[in-house]
Amino acid sequence: MTSPAVHVEHLSKRFELQQERRYSFKERVVRGRPKGVREFWALRDISFDVPRGSFFGIVGHNGSGKSTALKVLSGIYRPTSGTVEVDGRLRAMLELGAGFHPELTGRENIKMNASILGMSSREIRSSMDEIIEFAGIGEFIDAPVKVYSSGMTVRLGFSVAVNMDPEILIVDEVIAVGDEEFQRRCLDHLSRLRRAGTTIVLVTHSMGVVEDMCDEAMWLDHGQIKALGGTRDVVTKYMSQVNESEAARKEPTGAPQSELDAVRRGSGTVRVTAFDVLTDTGESVDVLLADQPCTFRLHLTGSEGIGQSAASFTIHTEAGVPLAGPLKYVNEEPLEAGDSHIDFHMETPLLQPGTYLVSTTVTAGGELLDHLDKPFIVKVRDSGAESAAGAVRLLGEWAAAHTSADPPQGGPTVPADPASLSG
Repeated sequence: MTSPAVHVEHLSKRFELQQERRYSFKERVVRGRPKGVREFWALRDISFDVPRGSFFGIVGHNGSGKSTALKVLSGIYRPTSGTVEVDGRLRAMLELGAGFHPELTGRENIKMNASILGMSSREIRSSMDEIIEFAGIGEFIDAPVKVYSSGMTVRLGFSVAVNMDPEILIVDEVIAVGDEEFQRRCLDHLSRLRRAGTTIVLVTHSMGVVEDMCDEAMWLDHGQIKALGGTRDVVTKYMSQVNESEAARKEPTGAPQSELDAVRRGSGTVRVTAFDVLTDTGESVDVLLADQPCTFRLHLTGSEGIGQSAASFTIHTEAGVPLAGPLKYVNEEPLEAGDSHIDFHMETPLLQPGTYLVSTTVTAGGELLDHLDKPFIVKVRDSGAESAAGAVRLLGEWAAAHTSADPPQGGPTVPADPASLSG
């Protein structure tokens, strides 16, 4: 059995947080040890293996210990306890461009940075053109780095790092910097390294990148492993926790009643007072999961009874583009004064993860009773199931058929000589 490229066993990393600092040797002698020293465990007893030649993803919220784990793997931090075994030539892409000298040109910084990373003069000369082409910063390569944008600096740093021919590559969220075209080139290059047998450990907040590229994943939370194993299982568990945390915050999904009254139009005989999202169990939630049944509930209040009426709502994107609606409910029965509600149920919501705005309208006999323009918010989040880009999902069935170039047996054939068709 092949040994793993990275083996981590019972790894912990502790930092000391000091409320007071001693800035000189004299202060340390006279005033003694700083008071108020507090221990902070960035990592606590984590163990995992990264198989050789695999793509391993690490996910978690900010401050969960992801970057600390990479710095321990890279040798920047020494573990407080536990062991880390790295079998192979390792290169790390952490805080790219941090070591560049602002007064030197991009070309000069490539030479200096590559030398620091261990490349020989011959290797630097042979790789220079490839590094410059990959960075794609054009004529700025011979300008001082101090005039570069942050994105250009990271592009140059990434270009140097990926041309180091690593056996193990550590990547910390650097592919999120730069324009769309450069990000695609980064991902394509990582895929080529993977096909060549490079072991890659990636920290990212993009669940799409984790699902598309990683063989295995690990979810860190407050320095401890919450899930480890197959990518789909880890992402599903992580997204479930994110959705639960967002729902627990109970952020308002609409404007206060006073603000609604200030912007509504219509006679006001019947008004929409609230718009709720309900789960299939009838629970009101602030966050709707993309693949679960739900009900939209319009709360109404009437100052007096009316005859036949109609209520509708329209869903818009955050940019205000109408996405669906108006979805109308016509009430044939007289509507009594007081509070009531109507429900719109969806067994399979077609909305993709995102934030949407809802407008509502109530009419009766051609008269506008109430209208509110996009005051209500519907948040749709990924449940961890497979999803794609776009605002909506299209439900349908695929069918495949094999088309043969040979004519069916016993069927008509086309004569080789067109002249034989005459007469």
